[in-house]
Amino acid sequence: MQAACITGHGGNEVVEVQERERPARKAGEVLVRMHAATLNQVDLYMRNSGAGITHQLPQTMGLDGAGVVEEVDAGETQLRVGQPVVIYPGVSCGRCEFCQRGEGVLCVKMQYLGEHRDGTFAQWISVPVRNVFPSPQSLSYVQAAALGVNHLTAWRMLFTKAQIKPWETVLVFGIGGGVSLAALQLARAMGAKVIVTSRAQDKLERALALGAELGINSSTQDVAKAVLAHTGGRGVDVVIENVGAAVWSAAMKSLVRGGRLVTCGATSGDQPPADLKRIFIRQLQILGSTLGDYAEFSDLLGFVERHRIVPVIDSEFPLARIHEALTRLESGQQFGKIGLNLQ
Repeated sequence: MQAACITGHGGNEVVEVQERERPARKAGEVLVRMHAATLNQVDLYMRNSGAGITHQLPQTMGLDGAGVVEEVDAGETQLRVGQPVVIYPGVSCGRCEFCQRGEGVLCVKMQYLGEHRDGTFAQWISVPVRNVFPSPQSLSYVQAAALGVNHLTAWRMLFTKAQIKPWETVLVFGIGGGVSLAALQLARAMGAKVIVTSRAQDKLERALALGAELGINSSTQDVAKAVLAHTGGRGVDVVIENVGAAVWSAAMKSLVRGGRLVTCGATSGDQPPADLKRIFIRQLQILGSTLGDYAEFSDLLGFVERHRIVPVIDSEFPLARIHEALTRLESGQQFGKIGLNLQ
């Protein structure tokens, strides 16, 4: 089968489309014929260095994906051969204290596809049956693949961590990226008001078309002042951010008393000023979040189906053009997910 692999660390020169052996399905696993995957920032990280992540080279890239069931155990009752499915991107151990209490996303031995084990940028993959979910019928394979990382991450941030309410207002930093767009879509479907930021005016205009109430150009406006002006000096109930140090001060100043800030990344730096006085005087909540667990993924898929949510796709590339896809992601110019067609 064809698969996009990292053969070392550096730039696109270490990424190759190789002929690799098709995986042999084990008992308790599902062999999926992959149709599509989408790119995530961690794909760049693994290509660049993979520092701190145990992996072997060459390794197939890719966290999320969607395809069709090719083989499954004879006694399986929820999946059938030929069924469109979407992949959950982490394989938990099922035995540690966190798995035992239903928090598989905190598993101490979690193995992520494309990081600790071969991933989804391949024509076939075999994963445990618990990692395979029926795909929403209304979505294409690329759209369904996009749910596995970004929408799941946004789901946990909004619903599990922030426990968002329909009457609340959410500030989402860096609209155009996958998690930020997913947060906009999910929060709007819930009924919440959403304010977004970007340094690119065209991205703000596209976000407004998707239902954002206000777009703030962070290259020309003071974000916190704009938020407070729009909310009558009150501030927002929830902040969703994955930028880190560069936006931290504005994020904190934008929150209402008792507000919640949920973070899932630190692309601009992970050591922002703590601003402890603001935290305790205004009784703010700072919440960390990463991905989501199996139950949350199931809930997300049902929510997407009911509300007819369609992930935003920036562009699609065939597997042979993986270098172009990675360059597009690295540019930061995308609005939505970058897809790979695998068949």
